[in-house]
Amino acid sequence: MAVSPTPSLSAADLAAIDAQLAATDQLLERNYPGDDGTRQPVHTVYVPADRFTPSFAADWGAQALTTAEAHGGLEKLGALLGQEPELAAAVAARVGAKLRAEPIEDLRLDFEDGFGDRGDEAEDVAAVAAANAVATAVAAGTAPPFIGIRFKCFEAPTRARGLKTLDLFVSTLAQAGELPAGLILTLPKVTTVAQVQAMDFAVSRLEEIHGLPAGRLRFEVQVETPQLILGPDGTSPVAQLPHVVPGRISALHYGTYDYSASLQISAEYQSMEHPVADYAKEVMQLAVAGTGIRLSDGSTNIIPVGDAVEDAWKLHGRLVRRSLERGYYQGWDLHAAQLPSRFAATYAFYREGLPAAAARLRNYVERTEGGVMDEPATARALAAFVLRGVQCGAVGTEEVQTLAGVELSQLTALAHPRLAHSTSK
Repeated sequence: MAVSPTPSLSAADLAAIDAQLAATDQLLERNYPGDDGTRQPVHTVYVPADRFTPSFAADWGAQALTTAEAHGGLEKLGALLGQEPELAAAVAARVGAKLRAEPIEDLRLDFEDGFGDRGDEAEDVAAVAAANAVATAVAAGTAPPFIGIRFKCFEAPTRARGLKTLDLFVSTLAQAGELPAGLILTLPKVTTVAQVQAMDFAVSRLEEIHGLPAGRLRFEVQVETPQLILGPDGTSPVAQLPHVVPGRISALHYGTYDYSASLQISAEYQSMEHPVADYAKEVMQLAVAGTGIRLSDGSTNIIPVGDAVEDAWKLHGRLVRRSLERGYYQGWDLHAAQLPSRFAATYAFYREGLPAAAARLRNYVERTEGGVMDEPATARALAAFVLRGVQCGAVGTEEVQTLAGVELSQLTALAHPRLAHSTSK
C-alpha cells in the first residue's frame, strides 16, 4: 500500500518564506517584465529636423533603389555581402519590396548634432514645423511606423533649449490630435542618473498638462559618455536606470563616435567594433536584461557614395551582421544608400538561420528527439529569433508554418510565454 508523502514544512513556514520574498516578488514583477513582444525596428535613421517632409521616407527608398541599380542590383549587393546565389535572390526580392513599401522603419528628426545651434527663434519655429509635418505624414500614411525627435542634452548649456524643443514638439502634436502610436523621444549624451530622472519628470508633466495617460511618453537614452558606464563611485549608472524610472525607458542607444572620442580613441579607429565599444555594449546588455528595455547599436560614418559604394556596403553589411550576432537587433543609418545593405544583411541573417531554428522549434513543440535537446529558455530564444524575422519582413508566416509547424500566435506565445500567460488571465 502506497504511503502518501508528508512534507515537513508547515503552512506557517511557507507563509514566512513568502513574506521574506515579497519584496523580491515585487521587484521581479515591476522591474523585470521581459520583452513585450511588439515589433522592434531594425534601424533608426537620423536626419536634421528641418529636412523632414511627409514624402521623406519614400524619397529615401527611391534613392536607395537607384543607388543599388546603379551598382549592379540587389542580387549583386547580396553577393558582395557573401550570400550564396539562392539566398541572394531571395533576399534581393524582399529588400526590393521593402525599399518600395517601407524603406525607413524608425526615423528621428534631429535637433541635436544634426541641427546645431541656429538660435532660439529658428529652433522654436523648426520644432513646431516638425510636429506639424509629422502629424501630416501620419495622417497621410506616409510616416514610418516609428518616428520622433532627438533634442539637445540636459547638460547646463543646452538644457533649457532641449526642454523647450521637447515641449514645443510634444505640445504641438498633442494639440493636433492623438499622438502617433510609434512616437519616440530620444535623450542624448546622458551622463548621470539624475538627468534621466529629470526627463521622467518633464514627460510626466507633459502627460498631466495634455491629459495623456501616465506612462504614454516613453523615451530612449543614448549611451554616449563613459560616466554612464562607470560612475565616480565605481558603480554602473546605466544599470540603475531601469529601476529609478521603471517602465519609462524604451531603449538604450549606443553612440559610437561621442563615446569613442571621450575615451581618446583617435578618429581613424573609432568604430562600432572597437574594444571600448564592445565593452560598453556588453555592460548595457547586462544592465537591461529582463527589463523589457531594448538595445540599439550605433552607426558607421563610412557612407556608400562616390567611388567607395561597394566597399562601404561590405563594411556596413559586416557591421550589421556583427551586431545581430551579438544580440543588438537595431542600429543607426545616416544615408539613403545605407538602406540596401542594412536590409540585405538583416534579411540574410534571419533567412540563413531560419531552417535550423525552425527545425529545433518543431522538435521542441512536438517533443521529438533530435540532435539538440533544447530547454524552455532556448526554445524562447529560438521562437524570438523567428518572430523577429517575421516582424522585419525577412521571412513569411507561411514559411514558418511550413518549417516549424506553428502559426504566428503560437510563435509569439512561445517567444513570450509570460506575456501570453498574463493576457490569458
